Amino acid sequence: MDRSPTAVLIVAIGIGLAPAATLLVVLAATGAVSPVLVVVVIVLGLALVAIPATALSRSLSRRAERLDALASALQDRRPPPHLLPNGSDAMGRAERHLLDAADSIVDDVDSLAEQRDEFEAILRSMAEAVVVTGARGEVILLNGAARRIFALGADTDYRARPFVELCRDPRLQEFAGRSMRSTDNEVMSAEIMIQNPAPLHVSASAAQIRTSRGAAWVFVFHDITQLKAYETLRADFISNLTHELRTPLSALYGYAETLLQGVDDRETSTRFLRIIERQARRLARLLDDLVSLSDLERGLTPLKIEQLEPSRVLSEAAELMQEQAGRRGLRLLVNCPDGLPKVAGDRDRLHQVMLNLIDNAIKYTPREGRVTVEARETADSNGAGAKPGVALVVVDTGEGIPAADIPRLTERFYRVDRARSRELGGTGLGLAIVKHIVQLHHGALRIESKVHEGTTVSVWIPAAQNVTPAPAI
Repeated sequence: MDRSPTAVLIVAIGIGLAPAATLLVVLAATGAVSPVLVVVVIVLGLALVAIPATALSRSLSRRAERLDALASALQDRRPPPHLLPNGSDAMGRAERHLLDAADSIVDDVDSLAEQRDEFEAILRSMAEAVVVTGARGEVILLNGAARRIFALGADTDYRARPFVELCRDPRLQEFAGRSMRSTDNEVMSAEIMIQNPAPLHVSASAAQIRTSRGAAWVFVFHDITQLKAYETLRADFISNLTHELRTPLSALYGYAETLLQGVDDRETSTRFLRIIERQARRLARLLDDLVSLSDLERGLTPLKIEQLEPSRVLSEAAELMQEQAGRRGLRLLVNCPDGLPKVAGDRDRLHQVMLNLIDNAIKYTPREGRVTVEARETADSNGAGAKPGVALVVVDTGEGIPAADIPRLTERFYRVDRARSRELGGTGLGLAIVKHIVQLHHGALRIESKVHEGTTVSVWIPAAQNVTPAPAI
């Protein structure tokens, strides 16, 4: 058994003092030695033993305190204090072993903390909502996307709470319960529409995992609401396009077949041919609008931005539409004050916008009505004073549009009065094209209308500040 030098010295002194003290006591009893001398010698001997013993006790106490501080730091998951092993005895070896263990534990804790930070960073960056629950359905963790999709508080701690507190929609709860009751290790998935509080289409999947605490479940939710909206929009577009194509194609087929069978009346033949020509032109306009709209949506229509005079844009568009307005018995007026700032825009595209808007106003305004085209300097489309610009406005005295239909006017193929729109030759794509052109100009489109009073359509275009005119071709 190892002993420290101090302990050996104390033992040696103790062994040497015992016989000497016994001999002095015997001599004192026989009167050969003075009792006072005996006491003095024994006291000096005890002092020789007490001094190193006290030093040894203090050394052991300090080492024990350092070991206790080391153990407390490890228990509290704090960095351990600096500790130098003292000596090569058993206590010194224990100190070295504890230091090695502490260094290993600190390395393991740092590694786990780094892995935890990486895991949390991955969860935060995921677009999918992730929720992990325990065997009893209690929440173990969830990421920020889960808080957003379930409209949860950003600072609320949901750990150890039941899964039902995240979303009480019965369809989601039924899926979670079915997943947790499953005994297989297969991944379960489903598409669910939940109310929380707004309606959401969610693609959900669940998988069971094994942890040191037993079984757990990982739920992943992906918001596919926008995707479902796109699918609905695509289905509606195909349906509307098919319907729009079927009408002129049926007319072309019917009248062409009749002419092929032979029509003796020249006037009837001419009328049939004019109908065929009109329907063919309608098909051509529809296809042109579809191509134009597709190019605008995909960003394939480059703009040639230059500084334009609003008065010139309006006068040129109105001049082209004067004949059509005259045929329908309407007055087409242009009101453009002097001193308006120039706008930054593509001349051809802005002409296309104004021609579409004036054409719509003429079509839906009864005879003896009035269509007014004007320009107004305004801060922005909503009058909030954010950006300078000019509003190009078309005002008619037509039939007006019901308030419920106004938000949908820029949808493809949407018509308030389908029968009359087709009769007037509309394709149902004009306002959709206008909306995209205005968006490309960083402008805004606004439609106001009252039934039997008329409609006002405003296109706000930003002023040409710091815009370099396009070079002449």
